[in-house]
Amino acid sequence: MDIDMDGDDDPFSSFSHFGFNGINGFHHGRRHRNEPLHSGRRKVQDPPVVHELRVSLEEIYHGCTKRMRITRRRLNPDGRTMRTEDKILNIVIKRGWKEGTKITFPREGDETPENIPADIAFVLKDKGHPHFKRDGSNVIYTAKISLKEALCGCTVNIPTMENRVISLPCNDIIKPGTIKRLRGEGLPFPKNPSQRGDMIVEFQVRFPDRIPPQSKEIIKQHLPQS
Repeated sequence: MDIDMDGDDDPFSSFSHFGFNGINGFHHGRRHRNEPLHSGRRKVQDPPVVHELRVSLEEIYHGCTKRMRITRRRLNPDGRTMRTEDKILNIVIKRGWKEGTKITFPREGDETPENIPADIAFVLKDKGHPHFKRDGSNVIYTAKISLKEALCGCTVNIPTMENRVISLPCNDIIKPGTIKRLRGEGLPFPKNPSQRGDMIVEFQVRFPDRIPPQSKEIIKQHLPQS
């Protein structure tokens, strides 16, 4: 069986010319779901074939459908000879689904006179993102500010999953470990997609490489000792 992902992002290219169910040598592991054969032997199902399916946070936010073309071998009506056929698997990814969610297509593997086709399963894996990290249904954003902004206050522009920008006033001193939470700006909840998690803003303070001597004296005079 061969698998191809529609589009230019193909995490399954390593499966090209690779037999899942013993057709090209991949015939190891425990089998289950016995069925009788006409000869008196019992058919057994090959182990499920599980593969990682990488998805972006945008795809999780909006939901999407990924199309997978598989080429597999199936039995002819005579029960002995086989044919090769193509099939499109539509993998529906619902809004807010968490990493590790498994989507299973029963008995879509290769079929021979001796076996029951294996199930094919895909397990969601989050892609890396240039701006956000995922924490369940929350999204974490790291805002980089200067030491001056951390001490004197500033307004930080926060991007969102909807391509909006939220202006976040920071009037208090930003200390190490300070976080701010934007309610309802995260990912949809899997069981209730109309509601969303939060955007958690973490701060990274950029310190200057050097301070002029006269500035040091001013800082010493005005900053508290403890």
